[in-house]
Amino acid sequence: MTTRAFLGLGSNIGNRESYLDLAFKGLQKQSRILSIHSSSVYETSPWGLHTQPSFLNQVLEILTQYQPAALFDVIRKIERQSNRQRVTRWGPRTLDIDILLYGNLRMRDDKLVIPHPSISSRRFVLAPLAEIAPNLWMPGFRMTVIDLLDQCEDKGKIKIYRKSTSNSR
Repeated sequence: MTTRAFLGLGSNIGNRESYLDLAFKGLQKQSRILSIHSSSVYETSPWGLHTQPSFLNQVLEILTQYQPAALFDVIRKIERQSNRQRVTRWGPRTLDIDILLYGNLRMRDDKLVIPHPSISSRRFVLAPLAEIAPNLWMPGFRMTVIDLLDQCEDKGKIKIYRKSTSNSR
């Protein structure tokens, strides 16, 4: 069975672009990820902890045969390859990968909450998601991605850093 899922990527330490590329290439190597479509890369102001460098953020749309827990394990392994350190909540990081959406699934367990619990309040997630799936109906929200973006109260800075080349496999 194949499921359409969306992943959010972020980096604000070191060579931010190379960490996003590392994530993309790491996902490309997975035999159970059948295709990847990427948004543009956005430069965004930090969210949560404001005294840190700007982020590069991107959203990837994937078609996957992984179940959510297995996909979570794959992305944690890729984060470890970037030497990700989990020291401060919302703090600086080499690479952060979140499962934003997994089909129409709504779930909550010890490791994972889908849809991502803060998706509707983060412009740095909604803007790249709206770029690649503006009319996607959001599970649990009764509106589309573009509607959520229009209503988002987050006013953090966001600008396109690198246009999408629509990479896919």
